[in-house]
Amino acid sequence: MKPWHAVLAVAALAACATQPAQDGAFTVQALAAQMQRRPAVLLGEIHDNAAQHAVRVKALEQVLQSGLRPALAFEQFDRESQAQIDLVRSDAAHSERERLDRLVALGAHGWDWSLYRPFLKMALQYDLPIVAADLSRSDAMRVSQEGFGVLFDPATQRQLGLDRLPEDLLLAQVRAVDEGHCHQMPEKMLPSIARAQIARDATLARAIRPYLQRGVILLTGNGHARRDIGVPRFLDPSERDRVTSIGLLEDDAGADEAPAGAFDAVFRTPVQQRDDPCETLHMKAQMD
Repeated sequence: MKPWHAVLAVAALAACATQPAQDGAFTVQALAAQMQRRPAVLLGEIHDNAAQHAVRVKALEQVLQSGLRPALAFEQFDRESQAQIDLVRSDAAHSERERLDRLVALGAHGWDWSLYRPFLKMALQYDLPIVAADLSRSDAMRVSQEGFGVLFDPATQRQLGLDRLPEDLLLAQVRAVDEGHCHQMPEKMLPSIARAQIARDATLARAIRPYLQRGVILLTGNGHARRDIGVPRFLDPSERDRVTSIGLLEDDAGADEAPAGAFDAVFRTPVQQRDDPCETLHMKAQMD
């Protein structure tokens, strides 16, 4: 494993052409350079955007070819899967394809695993730790209904700042939830759903913390990667100094999706063709 200080000088030269990376060209080389700036990378995504995933996979391959061996942390795995993931990863009696199939089977439902399978394949090929980083949906729902205390003891709440949740963070998450649900969610429900999102950010932060020295890449949605309201809010200042936050926004994204200070680097990417999610929500609301 190549130490970080040995690669940062090279990465810094490669990154010069993309500094600052706001609206820079979305290329494998530019993304790989940003991913090598600091040991920990919060690599944002639009979950269903195939073009983003294709470039991310090739950029990760460049990072690994440079000699770095970060852990790969996945929002797409619930934390309860960690022990089983470790068993599959270390099972040399089965082929790589069999282990990949078993890992995908352990993944949370609702994800297009054809987009994440290449990352798992590289993790097996390069013997990278695979980190199950997220709360399960059931645990997130418990937090939304009963508060942080159902998952975090008082000491942990104090450590994470959940016992004195800043008003600006809660308000920002309420706005994000409202926007994400196309302003169709009953207003009284927004704070509870926002608390669940905050609990997820805190859980993602705890999952990557043990790997901040070695290096870690968290594959996650752009909202979780944001410095202002996401995972970095639950890291201490010295830990945040080791983190690069990268946002991947589609070409039609508004400025509110990447306000000043939200990301260290932002790339604009092609728009994934999809049905209008707001129309889908509207139709569902009419049926309920």
